[in-house]
Amino acid sequence: MKPIEIDRALGDFTAKPRLLIIATIAVFVASASVAAGIGLLALIRLCTNIAYFGTWSFAQNTIGQTPLGAASILIPVAGALVIGLMARYGSEKIRGHGIPEALETILLGRSRLSAKVAVLKPISSAISIGTGGPFGAEGPIIMTGGAIGSLIAQMLPVNDAERKTLLVAGAAAGMTTVFGTPIAAIMLAVELLLFEWAPRSFVPVAVAAIVAMVERTFLHMPSPLFPFSGDAQISVIGLLTWALVGVLAGLLSGGLSKLIYVTEDAFAKLPIHWMWWPAIGGLFVGIGGLIDPRALSVGYDNIDHLLKGDLTTSSALLLLLVKTAIWGIALGSGTSGGVLAPLLIIGGAMGMSLTMLLPSAAAGFWPLLAMAATMAGTMRVPLTATFFAVELTGAAHCFLPVMTACVASYSVTVLLMRRSIMTERLARRGHHVLCEYHVSSFALTRVADVMTQDVQTVPGSMTLRGAAALLVDPSTTHPTFPVVDGHAVLGVIDPPAIIRWRRQGHPRTATLAQLLKGTNPAIAYADEYLEAVVEKMNSANVAHLPVIARNEGRLVGYLSWKDIIGPQNIPMREFYE
Repeated sequence: MKPIEIDRALGDFTAKPRLLIIATIAVFVASASVAAGIGLLALIRLCTNIAYFGTWSFAQNTIGQTPLGAASILIPVAGALVIGLMARYGSEKIRGHGIPEALETILLGRSRLSAKVAVLKPISSAISIGTGGPFGAEGPIIMTGGAIGSLIAQMLPVNDAERKTLLVAGAAAGMTTVFGTPIAAIMLAVELLLFEWAPRSFVPVAVAAIVAMVERTFLHMPSPLFPFSGDAQISVIGLLTWALVGVLAGLLSGGLSKLIYVTEDAFAKLPIHWMWWPAIGGLFVGIGGLIDPRALSVGYDNIDHLLKGDLTTSSALLLLLVKTAIWGIALGSGTSGGVLAPLLIIGGAMGMSLTMLLPSAAAGFWPLLAMAATMAGTMRVPLTATFFAVELTGAAHCFLPVMTACVASYSVTVLLMRRSIMTERLARRGHHVLCEYHVSSFALTRVADVMTQDVQTVPGSMTLRGAAALLVDPSTTHPTFPVVDGHAVLGVIDPPAIIRWRRQGHPRTATLAQLLKGTNPAIAYADEYLEAVVEKMNSANVAHLPVIARNEGRLVGYLSWKDIIGPQNIPMREFYE
């Protein structure tokens, strides 16, 4: 049997030079996102100083030092009231922690975010966090950076896929601005936002993250943000305990996800408009702040203390309980804020609480593993969490234990929970999200593997009358036939074509060769892959294609939708087995 020749135009990737244009646009998206990220961090500090210290200042102050005393319990309530009003009369998309909303926009909104969201999301988040909300700035800046990328894309002649890429590029640049973690930002895009791994999206997103990191460095923003230099002892006992911490973090992750949506369900049962829910959540935040002020706001200093091993077991346990409670209640109430920093603090506090029960290690080592593993399990991003922890701390020597804990935590949550904290919200809105990527069977299967080889054809000399008689003959088993003249394929006939020609007034004695003269029939080649052929069929609005031998022009087969759909799962099953 003669081997099938491979089209030399085919390649391992579908990248085209246009990706360089999108990558260039991503540079400007990154710069705008960096400016937005810096502005958001400054706005959070301003809101904190106004709310808790009564001063117009951008200086970094600790909420626990506020002179308000017990009256500070009302600050989160007031901030939440403002956010509720902004959400109701501005845009409901500012509610939540940002990433599910970005996912929904990518999957269902053709990656179109409005200017209103780009403005209101950072303002609402700054008010929420600045008035004590136990959130991080990364979710809002991911949403804001994504909105910037989307807005820039909407002003340019780009398609939906390119607009999605620029949206995610803005999100990656925003995350890099806040934490100085470009690799983790790229991995977050791949694991959570892009829903593909392809050069057309990967390259622009990577460019945006790199540019953001360079600009961040020029602005003298610290990196790594939380330096960690403790040693990691590699041993069998060490391996088992790394995995154990990951398993415990996975169980904690499941509990956190459950807490958020149980709380959300409880708020949904209240006989009041959702605009007032954040204020109720704010009351709990205020009470929690009286118990442990460290649980309020972003709390990056908590991460620093945990990694330095400065906290006692009882102090870490108190932080774990209070932060978990007020974060879960506040987020479930529908206010605005991020989840990444709270997950690091909650996970790190758990790790510190367990330190006395685990083998001796460098101060902060177990909190580091628990932080990363909690992020990996809750967000279902094990690679992102691993790189994030290493970049955030500069602890490349801890890569193996961090990765072990993250994989263990991820394994626990994917086995115990059907959805993550990111996708559960979408599922509650009736949208299913499949987060497993694989190469489509259409991209692995050639036309020759599925086409019909025993093809019935009709000659070009057949008349229109003869073709009509053939198609209505009871013995005819299918409705379409390739028309050939010698070895040349002239086109395809089917009932719609016959009806069209008759309505156009063509005589019944006209031959098919005459009727098809000058047409450019859609064809498939035997060595083509189904992915490209499906696009051809959609573009031509046809359900059948004649299959031609490349460089010979002769008919070698016939391809229908039935041929394509029938064996769709067989190649992939064989591929994996």
